[in-house]
Amino acid sequence: MAGYDWISFTTDYGLSDGFVASCHGVVARLAPGVRVIDVTHGVAPGDVPRGAAVLAQTVPHLPPAVHVAVVDPGVGTARRGVAARTPGGVLVGPDNGLLPWAAGALGGIEELVELANPRWFLADVSRTFHGRDIFAPVAARLALGADLADAGPATDPATLVRLPEPVVAVGDGWLEAEVLTIDRFGNVQLAAGGDVLDGLGEHLRVGGVRAVRGTTFGTVAPGGLVVYVDSAGRAAVAVNGGRAAVVLSVTPGDVVRLVAA
Repeated sequence: MAGYDWISFTTDYGLSDGFVASCHGVVARLAPGVRVIDVTHGVAPGDVPRGAAVLAQTVPHLPPAVHVAVVDPGVGTARRGVAARTPGGVLVGPDNGLLPWAAGALGGIEELVELANPRWFLADVSRTFHGRDIFAPVAARLALGADLADAGPATDPATLVRLPEPVVAVGDGWLEAEVLTIDRFGNVQLAAGGDVLDGLGEHLRVGGVRAVRGTTFGTVAPGGLVVYVDSAGRAAVAVNGGRAAVVLSVTPGDVVRLVAA
């Protein structure tokens, strides 16, 4: 298999400990010429859906790479570690729903293996730090051009754990959609594609709050609520100069109703 010049790294490790640096160090020792792009390490601890959404929305904009993602509350249990080859790169991480959305964004899974070759891991594998001891060394070897088949046995992509499909329902003059993510600005990204907004008109009520359909935050006066298509192509809600998540009192997984006003 051809190698990669880049590894991307997405985790919930934060930056107050040495976890990220340890993983970087493993990659640097095994593949010193490979560069690492840190997507984020600020995913809330154990928030697999948030990690999956961020990963899927980011990888199409990265160079071909080995994409390592570790949001892994089941570390050390019977959950599998996997690597999936796609047209846009290889995904490496736990089999807990974190990877399939990104695999779809990269063109779909062409080959999937379970990580089961201990020669590809560090010598002493911790029960609680597979990012350092399994996923990072596997990623380094794949970036150097090692054959994916040598990482472990092939497995059917249909066996991958997948997150539930988020709620999206569309009717005459209304939309109900699950909150997919909330970014650091408090903008509320919905699971619905932006095209579904076309049938709702300019003036809306979102969760009972008046809103205006717009193209950017400045469409409305400061403090106003705007419904727009975000940079990932999804329907989203923002407050100009404020936090829509607070105004609407929502968290990821809640369902928001938009109604033409």
